[in-house]
Amino acid sequence: MNRISSQLASQLSLVSLDGRRRPAAPALVVVAHGSRDPRALSTVRTLLDRIREQRPGLPVHLGHIELNDPLLPDTLATLGTREAVLVPLLLSRGYHIKRDIPEMAAQSQVRARVAGALGPHPLLVETLRARLIEAGWDTHMDEATRRTSAVVLAAAGSRDPESKIDTTRTAQLLAERLGVPVVPAYATTAAPTVPDAIRALAASGRHRVAVASYFTAPGRFATESAEAAPWIASAPLGTHPAMAKLVLHRYDQALATPVTTTEPELASA
Repeated sequence: MNRISSQLASQLSLVSLDGRRRPAAPALVVVAHGSRDPRALSTVRTLLDRIREQRPGLPVHLGHIELNDPLLPDTLATLGTREAVLVPLLLSRGYHIKRDIPEMAAQSQVRARVAGALGPHPLLVETLRARLIEAGWDTHMDEATRRTSAVVLAAAGSRDPESKIDTTRTAQLLAERLGVPVVPAYATTAAPTVPDAIRALAASGRHRVAVASYFTAPGRFATESAEAAPWIASAPLGTHPAMAKLVLHRYDQALATPVTTTEPELASA
């Protein structure tokens, strides 16, 4: 029903009050990584519905880098030579944003702009905090409790050093918001691992450690990170309204960025 309403709104938005046809807005293509966990695809589709609710009339499409249909090249093929903004549903810089997505866009006929990673951004911090509160985080802890509390920010990990910079910045922003140390840790590839970060915090007297799931959707890494938590573990970022708002912010940012290349148009937000 949400998709039908969005399609109707999209058609109506193309007609001005004097009956003339307005130029169509560039399509938004949300680029998800893809996962073998069926919950991930369901989560992403629900997030797209949230995006459509927040921006009625905007054409919103989904493409995956791997593992799930539709794959990004297939989605781009359906758009022909239209203008589109590709917003990666990825939380930090890395190979997919720097190479995979731009190359897929370049191989299509779409006049594409590629937005940057979702993070770091205050809206992600807002979502992380909300998920921790849902899991049982105390927003009014006394000073003695605060001195023994900490958070491990569990992320996927990447060999790209800029990915680690982005995750570390998100951890800093979350620490400022919560008033306790937040240590970035990784499910794969990078160090420290989530269990290692938990052990290091315990050795420093921080025994009340929460794991904040810095993943866009449920999956193996999110599950394994949560299972390592000695106290509470939050749910993935998922379909929180701030996530839809952030995707639209990256879309608008990309459109506002001057294009410096020719076909296809590639701009980083």
